Amino acid sequence: MDIKHVEKISKALSDINRLKILDDMSEKGGVIQCSEIVRLLQLAQPSVSHHIKTLIESGLIEPEKSGRNYTYQLNKKLLRDFVAKLTSMTSCYFFLCW
Repeated sequence: MDIKHVEKISKALSDINRLKILDDMSEKGGVIQCSEIVRLLQLAQPSVSHHIKTLIESGLIEPEKSGRNYTYQLNKKLLRDFVAKLTSMTSCYFFLCW
């Protein structure tokens, strides 16, 4: 994972509403429907769409369309890779500082 992707994911994670979406998804086995996100956030549809778009563009969630409905899947591998990259960056930082 390159540093630009780390930045994009970090920006996506910097909003409380997007964190709520990911937290709710993880509690539900990594899957959520669009209508559930609307109820969860209690925001106008354009705001919800913005948050979903940001999470998709970062790669944190993946959309699946079935008719008129969308379901979103949590990208667990990407999250694991992101945490591993942050861990390696932190380890290097502390190693160099000591």
